[in-house]
Amino acid sequence: MDAPQARSSDLRSPVLRDAAVDKPVDLEHLRRYTLGDKALEDEVLGLFLAQLPVTIASLRTATTPRDWKIAAHALKGSSRAVGAWRIASLAQEAEALAGHGEPDACSEAIAKLEAAASEASIFVQNCADRR
Repeated sequence: MDAPQARSSDLRSPVLRDAAVDKPVDLEHLRRYTLGDKALEDEVLGLFLAQLPVTIASLRTATTPRDWKIAAHALKGSSRAVGAWRIASLAQEAEALAGHGEPDACSEAIAKLEAAASEASIFVQNCADRR
């Protein structure tokens, strides 16, 4: 079974918005990629969560529009891969700020990403505690 690819248009669709975006991480999406392998799922989520603060820090320290765009794009891609649609959507918005964003808009984008990352981390931890 092919896993669905999330595109920006998907994030606005009622089905994806209602079913998947309500949770910080769409575990069903991830399970399709890991073929239900719980150990692999845990490993991928662990890597994703470990990299989140590093990538967000790259946004905070970006000194050029190119640096900002690379960090936001990386975050968007990794978030889509694990089904973290809310983070992916925020990263896409941040990516659009490259070269156009004012400092306040960039700071706000980072704050939103940090909040969504924290929410995803707590969600994943709570899921792991239930296993």
